[in-house]
Amino acid sequence: MIGYIKGAVEGISADYILLECHDIGYQIYTSGMTLASITMHQDMKIYTYLHVREDGVTLFGFPTTEELNTFKLLIGVSGIGPKVALAVLSALTVQELALAVMAGDTKTITKANGIGAKGAARLIMELKDKMQVEDAFATTEIPDTTDVAASQDSVQDTVMALVSLGYSDTEALKAIKQVPGADTMDSEQLLKAALKKIF
Repeated sequence: MIGYIKGAVEGISADYILLECHDIGYQIYTSGMTLASITMHQDMKIYTYLHVREDGVTLFGFPTTEELNTFKLLIGVSGIGPKVALAVLSALTVQELALAVMAGDTKTITKANGIGAKGAARLIMELKDKMQVEDAFATTEIPDTTDVAASQDSVQDTVMALVSLGYSDTEALKAIKQVPGADTMDSEQLLKAALKKIF
């Protein structure tokens, strides 16, 4: 199996790139966000997923292992294939998707082409136990499982408090994400800090 490919971008299409490595051009399908961020002849490393079907073999690629792992989670959801999974990652970053899943925010997820309200609800139901606080707060280092559990409790308590004040789940989670050291705070500290970010 191909884990990743390093090479130069020799072609950019609407939904894939051509990456040349040792005189071989690999056609790699990737998200719209990735396509928008790269330029011709750019050297890059792309993490790959080989999708095999009866009618062909397709190579998908992602700039980070985080995005690759999220893609794998998405194609594990009932009714979501690789193309729809790419559409999700074209509309939302990994962190935005995790926030939407945690908040039960179907409206945000339906921004992706091919995902309706029912599909978004199913995605949330199937991923809510797989995408955790650490996915939404990917830039925050969480040292061990005890701290993860504590941070999850604090975040959940703070979200509930902010919702009771009239904010949506997604607004609450976005505010919490902006708080430095959120994973080390108790609920009261986190609520005060999140409110400052909102105002």
